[in-house]
Amino acid sequence: MSILITAATEMELDPFLKRYPTADYLITGVGAPMAMYSLLHKVVQVEYSFILQVGIAGTFSTSLNIGEAVLVQQDCFADIGVMENNAFKSAFDLGFHNRDQFPFQDGWLINEGAIISHSSLKKVKGLTVNLLTDDKNYINKINTKYDAALESMEGAAFHYVCLQNNISFLQIRGISNKVGERDKSKWKIKEAIAASNDTLIDIYESLQSK
Repeated sequence: MSILITAATEMELDPFLKRYPTADYLITGVGAPMAMYSLLHKVVQVEYSFILQVGIAGTFSTSLNIGEAVLVQQDCFADIGVMENNAFKSAFDLGFHNRDQFPFQDGWLINEGAIISHSSLKKVKGLTVNLLTDDKNYINKINTKYDAALESMEGAAFHYVCLQNNISFLQIRGISNKVGERDKSKWKIKEAIAASNDTLIDIYESLQSK
């Protein structure tokens, strides 16, 4: 099986690379545009059977623990749209896109692969933004609209490229902080990276044995 591992930064992949230094991996850079271009450029050159994305993320949820790893089952581009009359309207709400046009399902990019379906790990909804903020009013609006558990800057781009190219995929996130908390002393980056990489290693080894 041809497997690609991808992350926004090398830091987020460091424990895995120490164990598997010769694995095929891609550091895309931070943000949806860089992630989408880098990954698409890679997959048109090499035919992969499976792609794993790993990284840290903030959480909106009170039921998830800082430092734990989860799988993202569905993701969306949460900040493409218009903020007007103190409300956010997505490109789908505005009629610019059909919310059920492939690869979207009701505006979401959903992983329906066998691995995530059969995994015992927590499976959550994520949203992808290009701006991280501590503006509680904006955070509440986004959280209310999408009711997602996690916030990242690359997840939806990853899902989009894999779905468009019919490649099996899995997004693994370690929870490093609460969304809106910009005081890094309250983050658990090391723990989030360790948990997400432990999960990555387990899944990578399982895929290699097939």
